[in-house]
Amino acid sequence: MTEAILHATKGNPVPENHIAGYFTGHRKKKLRYAIFRSNQSIARGTIVLLHGRNECIEKYFETINDLTAKGFWVATFDTRGQGGSERLLKKLDAGYVRHFSDYQKDISLFLEQVVLPDARLPFFLLAHSTGGLAALSMAPALSNRIERMALSSPFISLRGQSIPTPVIRIIATCLTLIGLGGVQLGKDQRERQFDGNPLTSDPARFARNLSLITERPELFIGAPTARWLFEVLNTMPWVIRQEHLTKITVPTLLLAPVLDVISPYAAQEELSRNFRAAQLIPVTGARHELLLERDVYRSQALAAIDAFFAPEA
Repeated sequence: MTEAILHATKGNPVPENHIAGYFTGHRKKKLRYAIFRSNQSIARGTIVLLHGRNECIEKYFETINDLTAKGFWVATFDTRGQGGSERLLKKLDAGYVRHFSDYQKDISLFLEQVVLPDARLPFFLLAHSTGGLAALSMAPALSNRIERMALSSPFISLRGQSIPTPVIRIIATCLTLIGLGGVQLGKDQRERQFDGNPLTSDPARFARNLSLITERPELFIGAPTARWLFEVLNTMPWVIRQEHLTKITVPTLLLAPVLDVISPYAAQEELSRNFRAAQLIPVTGARHELLLERDVYRSQALAAIDAFFAPEA
């Protein structure tokens, strides 16, 4: 049964010693999850791993193996509307969310229904991109549940698009307000070329991800909808307000690739200046998907995460 839930592809085997299944998210949505156990007899705790847009559990198999080898358990789930989780529209490849707070509610239910009863204390949080935005947005409420969190390229700014962000905001808002929030905006970039891609400079990991998309297309989605952009663009300025950041007491590590053009380094640096609970780790030369980058960059991120999540002496 487990083998049908998680999918191995060439060069990307399913990590051993795990359980997988589904839990009930907000508004009764069926969300796919997995818990990966460390082979070490005494676990250092559990890392709750949150994905970015259009990602899935399979994309993180290598990172999960690295974390469990260091003595951590890893608990993760596919964000609503993508991966192996229930879709939200009849058009199955549309990137959609009704309210950004739905992501927050799913995370809370995952912690309550799966992590707390089935995983090992203490609990840490590792989030990438849109997962990082969700973590930031609910961080004030995590102080009694999460010991520390590491955010890789949190999606706090949208830049580098062919259309200026203010124009994207206007278009997304207008379509949403007239009931056309399900309209997809932008290009379907599931099968982009390696040359000039903004995600990673590692050709092998890029090819592995492309193979996963080709072999398991049902796990991936296309362009975001107007409603998704409307919700995300309204959340971004809210989470970086000083008023919000001062409410966050969970010690936080900001992992910021300097060559990131999706969530630019300048925005991460600005966030760190206003975020007292956070410390910034720049990774010079790396692109957006830091945990899928070349070893020279990826190893820096993993070492920083390992040191930051180390139990207090």
